[in-house]
Amino acid sequence: MFYLKYRPKTVSELDNSEVKEKLKNILSSKDLPHAFLFVGAKGTGKTSTARILAKAVNCLNNKFSQKNDSFEPCNQCQNCLSIDKSSFPDVFEIDAASNRGIEEARNIIYQTNFLPMAGRFRVFIIDEAHMITNEGFNALLKTLEEPPKTAIFILATTNPEKIPQTIASRCFLLNFGKAKVKDIISMLKRITKKENLEFDEEILKLIAKHSDLSFRDAAKLLEEVTRQNLKSKEEIEAFLGVLGRENFLEILEKKDEKLTFSFLEQFAQKGGSFKNLIEELLEKLRLSLLVKKGVSNDLDYQTKLSEKEISLLIKLLLEAYSSLKITPIESLPLEIALAEFYERTKNKNS
Repeated sequence: MFYLKYRPKTVSELDNSEVKEKLKNILSSKDLPHAFLFVGAKGTGKTSTARILAKAVNCLNNKFSQKNDSFEPCNQCQNCLSIDKSSFPDVFEIDAASNRGIEEARNIIYQTNFLPMAGRFRVFIIDEAHMITNEGFNALLKTLEEPPKTAIFILATTNPEKIPQTIASRCFLLNFGKAKVKDIISMLKRITKKENLEFDEEILKLIAKHSDLSFRDAAKLLEEVTRQNLKSKEEIEAFLGVLGRENFLEILEKKDEKLTFSFLEQFAQKGGSFKNLIEELLEKLRLSLLVKKGVSNDLDYQTKLSEKEISLLIKLLLEAYSSLKITPIESLPLEIALAEFYERTKNKNS
């Protein structure tokens, strides 16, 4: 799979440009933090970055081994190769979603008492760290307060608000956020070059915009498009279930209910993704609201809808988006939202 085959192996290969620069600064400094908190949405590179960090500090051929001035892992020494194969005795990867309790935390603490067997640091990568129990966090806190010099903790989470402040305050925060479209496109170009695939910039941009701002999901979409042998923008738009060239917001501006619901029915018949449709509408409405507020003067997002109508539509679409998880018919939440929008705006205008 593309997202596994082309997972970054060095700092310079990291797709998240902001994280890349921050990690370069950390590894270039004299002192390393003993604990990190990696925060970000799924598929933004937290685990890949943690493994690269583990390789860098244990590499046998870089600045940490006093061989040269580079902080990059060489990916050729025994330590780097073992970490890539998940067989290195000094790197521990724990999934807190399945190992949540105090005994697991105590086992981690117990392991910190030993010196590294093959590297310079014992690195503990705890994924979904917010799932650790309160008792587990309390057990871990003492070690974070007085950490061994040969131990590095990397806590990764999608829910930072569930990490106790006592734990978070003792970690170096590295915020991954959501992947930026430009960074996703850069990653897609890297993959297409290595796979000898030919896609123009517009198609890569289209895939990036419908990847839930996730590097992993974007790589999966690219692989699906490749497997389906889709070449043209129109074919890929149909596959992704996006609007294509027709601007649905212009239909809503006309306040033509028959035209609106005819479009939705055709969209459903063609297998369009209502999740993508709502996301695209929300993004356009947000930018239109910024134009109305005078924050932006982008002519592409000027609309005939009033500021109140934009705000109402955003609220209704957010409710529809939340209902997508439980609806038996995918089109239903959006149809209800637009029916209510027309009804409420009709009453105000009459």
